[in-house]
Amino acid sequence: MSVWTSLGSIVAAIGSGGAQVIDRLVQIVLARPEGTSSVGFTVAMIALSAKMAKADGVVTTDEVIAFRELFDVPPGEEKNVNRLFQLAQQDVAGFEVYAKKLADLFPYDRKTLLDILDGLFHIAKADGVLHNSEIDFLAHVGRVFGLDEREFSKVVARHAREKGDPYEVLGADAALSDDELKRHYRREVMETHPDRMIARGVPEEFVRIANDRLAALNSAWAQISAERGL
Repeated sequence: MSVWTSLGSIVAAIGSGGAQVIDRLVQIVLARPEGTSSVGFTVAMIALSAKMAKADGVVTTDEVIAFRELFDVPPGEEKNVNRLFQLAQQDVAGFEVYAKKLADLFPYDRKTLLDILDGLFHIAKADGVLHNSEIDFLAHVGRVFGLDEREFSKVVARHAREKGDPYEVLGADAALSDDELKRHYRREVMETHPDRMIARGVPEEFVRIANDRLAALNSAWAQISAERGL
């Protein structure tokens, strides 16, 4: 069963919505052991994107459109994405509750939680600008996910490259030697490989984010290399 077929059955199982949508979402995802990671990842992305849109105070279709572009939603499945987006927006539970319950789908899996945060940043900047309210929302989500300040700064720097510190983009200490920094950079590139992301449960349709992440790493490394004369 594909992640999109699963999403359709999840939306059907939730029905008309009402209160505690997030509780029902998590219960349904956990009840299907096959593809739990990829389905949970997709549900987390849609639900938290919806909460992010509502937290801004202005609900538009930009986030849904950005999600479709990022995930390459198959024709005919858009209605399920839209419906889940609407259900999450209508739920009375706050985004902290959503973030916590969705994070619980990935216990002890910080890398997947970082992948989710990375995807949320892509959707947040769909209009070409990362607004302060969006960064504040994502910082709060990061804290609920249990991510530390350095991990969050690394993601921010990657998505605001014109302002970002190249060492923050790499998640590296500027005091590292040239050889240490080179090894760190290579590890980061390896972790960004699409096969690694798929192994973590990121759906294949979503690994295009790896290209942007890799571009950010390469740009940061090129800047550091030039500054150090490597």
